[in-house]
Amino acid sequence: METTGRLGERGVAAAAQGMPADARRSVDGYLMAAFPWYGLDEAFTGPRWLMQVGAAADGIVEYGSTGHGEEPSLKVETDMDQQRFTVVVTVASRPGRDSADGTGKLEATTVSSAAWLAGSGLLSCTWPTRMERALRQDWLDQQTAIAWELADDLEGESWSQLSLPVDGVPTDFHYRESEYGWVLAGTANEDVHIGAYGRGMSAYGLGFAVVKDIARYDGQDG
Repeated sequence: METTGRLGERGVAAAAQGMPADARRSVDGYLMAAFPWYGLDEAFTGPRWLMQVGAAADGIVEYGSTGHGEEPSLKVETDMDQQRFTVVVTVASRPGRDSADGTGKLEATTVSSAAWLAGSGLLSCTWPTRMERALRQDWLDQQTAIAWELADDLEGESWSQLSLPVDGVPTDFHYRESEYGWVLAGTANEDVHIGAYGRGMSAYGLGFAVVKDIARYDGQDG
């Protein structure tokens, strides 16, 4: 799983989504990261839960997500409009570098990387379950391509600016809304970029903070 450019980021994201639930949610992967994880700050008092981490071919953890609120479900009987959740994606800030096997180059991770992972994450948990099965993949491919194009044009008219606190410091984020929910992305510090997406919970008024104890998210509330 190389994180080489666009295809690499998509490949890592898809691989993480396809991992068994126990592997995706294991706190062990989070503990292997050499960068700090971010989540909602202490103003949020609801449930917190683990999602997944993504790693490069050499096993180095590159990004991961923490969930807040109600875990989204794709069951047909679930009313998407009633779901309330926010997912925070932490992406390690990496310079351009050689691949683990020395045969290629890995592109630097940027705010666009966080925006792409957040946008694709929103799609993965809000796509229309009542759509005919034969049309689902075409729809997902189309929307995924659009999500990447948007992430690659953060200065475009599809995005607005939103200032939210990160560790108590006002920080500018790129923000957009759609019929499926909202997505935002920005830089927390020199070590990481933050992406986030949600539905049913307004992004306005949220705050982000370093997770002091990631085990708190391991099947525990608040």
